[in-house]
Amino acid sequence: MSELSHIDEAGRARMVDVSDKPATEREAVAAGLVRMKPETLALALAGGWKKGDVVAAAEIAGVMAAKRTAELIPMCHPLLLSKIAVQVSKDAGGLGLAVTARVRTTGPTGVEMEALTAVSVACLTLYDMLKSADRAMSIDGVRLISKTGGASGEFRAGR
Repeated sequence: MSELSHIDEAGRARMVDVSDKPATEREAVAAGLVRMKPETLALALAGGWKKGDVVAAAEIAGVMAAKRTAELIPMCHPLLLSKIAVQVSKDAGGLGLAVTARVRTTGPTGVEMEALTAVSVACLTLYDMLKSADRAMSIDGVRLISKTGGASGEFRAGR
């Protein structure tokens, strides 16, 4: 990559002009992990936590965040999203709660930022709801897993 798309010739930040780009089907998947003590994980999965259903709250927060990405990230385009799915589940390694977001649209620009924002806010919600039990939790590995559609084609993370 030789240049940054969000910086103009004078070095100023700008929103990319997508008005001439064709509308195509686009999808992005992002993931992250909230690491926590085994006791905290057990509390989160048991339900009945004093603040409510931790998993459901995080999933809803992720959906809401994806819909508001353009308000949070300055150069993002507001998009008509056709699908937002956020899933929180026990990490396969038992390290904590894994968060995955899948976002779709048909439009002139991708949904990577919406998927990453959904994961980030869902992870922050988990932290907020569980912090009284475990302030040593960490949010790790928030990353793009895959994206399809658009001129740049398909991307699949190597990890």
